[in-house]
Formats: sequence, structure tokens, C-alpha cells
Amino acid sequence: MHLAMFGATGATGQQVVQQALEQGHSVTALARKPERLAIHHSSLRIIQGDVLDPIAVEKTVATADAVLSCLGRKPFQDKDAVWKGTRNIIEAMNKLRVHRLIVESAYGAGSSRGLASISMFAVTNTLLKWAYREKEIAETEIAASELDWVIVRPVMLRNGPRTGRYRVGEAFRLSSLDWINRADVADFMLRQLTSDEWLRKTPAISM
Repeated sequence: MHLAMFGATGATGQQVVQQALEQGHSVTALARKPERLAIHHSSLRIIQGDVLDPIAVEKTVATADAVLSCLGRKPFQDKDAVWKGTRNIIEAMNKLRVHRLIVESAYGAGSSRGLASISMFAVTNTLLKWAYREKEIAETEIAASELDWVIVRPVMLRNGPRTGRYRVGEAFRLSSLDWINRADVADFMLRQLTSDEWLRKTPAISM
């Protein structure tokens, strides 16, 4: 399968790219700074560009069978880039008739906000309010589309090996102490390329 990847230079994004290549997929990744994607493979093509540029996004999506996104941003940088970039991805997919979209969001966003613990709710409404606001706008854009989407909501992310052992569900009550390895988030996202179990749903994922 040929995959288009956005947010490929982030910690989870690199896991998605690496595992996708190991599974025999080919990947086209959009990156503003390609040197940050420390992966070299004959089946990996990197396009230098910005997700806020519709032409660059279209070029990345062209010929793809499916799209994955791990878009994120740092505090005080690239305001609104996550949801505006997501809108560009949706528009490109509609134009090019690519249907499958798998997106990394965050536990505590959208409908999972009401399930979060008091400590997590406090964090998402203070220190990380800016990040969760963008995630929620992006989720709304995705849910309103006619794409075959899955929005994955991981809890606190850690580096660690892929275990293949994790909990997935839409009604988890999780706290800021719960965590998941980025490698396992990538594993779950790639499984959604061929599974309809969570189609047009927003599963949370935790160890």
C-alpha cells in the first residue's frame, strides 16, 4: 500500500513511518525540515514543504491509497497549523478521491474530555489548552467529512518498544498517570489501514 504521511518528523510520526516501511508499504512524507526525519529507505519519498501549503499537501497525497497524520506543534509556534493543515489534507483527499484517513489526536479532546480525570481535565484546560483546542477543531473537521476516518486518542506518550499489548476503547476513564508507548500508537494506527472495527470512531489507547 502507498501511504501519505503528515507529521512524519515528530516522535510518533517517525514510528509510523519506520513501521510502515518494515511492513512493506511505501511512504511519501511531507516535511518542512526533511533532515529531521532520520530514516533512509528506498520506499520512502520525502517532499519538502508545509502542511499549510495546499499544493504541497496535494503533491503528498497524490497516488496514495491512504493517509496518516500525526500533526502537532510546539507552544507559541505555528498557531492553528494543526487544524488548518488537517483541513488542507481533507480537501486534497476529497479532490484526489483518497478515502482512508488515520489521525493521531489526544485523550481528553472532544468527547473524551468528559471521561478524563480531574487532574487531566485541569491540564488540558490550562497548560495544554492551546494544543487541545486545535485538536478539537481538527477532529470536528474530520468527523464532518465523508472520509473513512479513524481518530486515535492516546494518553500520555512515552518512548519505548512496540509491545502490541494495549487497551483500546471509547469509554475509558483515564488519568494523567496513564501512558502508552509511541511505538504502540503507531502499531495501532497502521492496523486501521485494513480494519473497519473503529471506522468513523474515536478510540482511546493506553497500556
